[in-house]
Amino acid sequence: MTEQSEEQQRISTAIIVDSGRVLMIRRREREGRLRWAFPGGGIEAGETPEQAAVRETAEEVTLEVKAVRVLGERVHPDTGVHMTYVACEPIAGTAAIGDPEEIAEVAWVSHGQISAYVPYGLFPQVQAYLDEALPR
Repeated sequence: MTEQSEEQQRISTAIIVDSGRVLMIRRREREGRLRWAFPGGGIEAGETPEQAAVRETAEEVTLEVKAVRVLGERVHPDTGVHMTYVACEPIAGTAAIGDPEEIAEVAWVSHGQISAYVPYGLFPQVQAYLDEALPR
């Protein structure tokens, strides 16, 4: 993969916790073995990962959030895409499908349900954050 194509494949993902649950989406198109994921998408030119997480959340699930902190980064082992995971807090709105061509379903998931949605496990920094943020 060239540097340019890697640069084009930078994704920011919003980890949004509210009322003891985390927001997940089911994309219409499966990405590798990924069926359920967190809201997110491409980082645009001149945009920080935090700004991209906020923008993508508004576009995908009609929820206004604020970025709290970056949880970590990695190249995703299934997709080969550079991922940045951003903890976010809801500010306004209700999570709903904002982009029906891309998003099939939205769910607020409790700690005990995460493994049913993501049976292969989460990125360790995201799991650690959710272990602290969500009641068990």
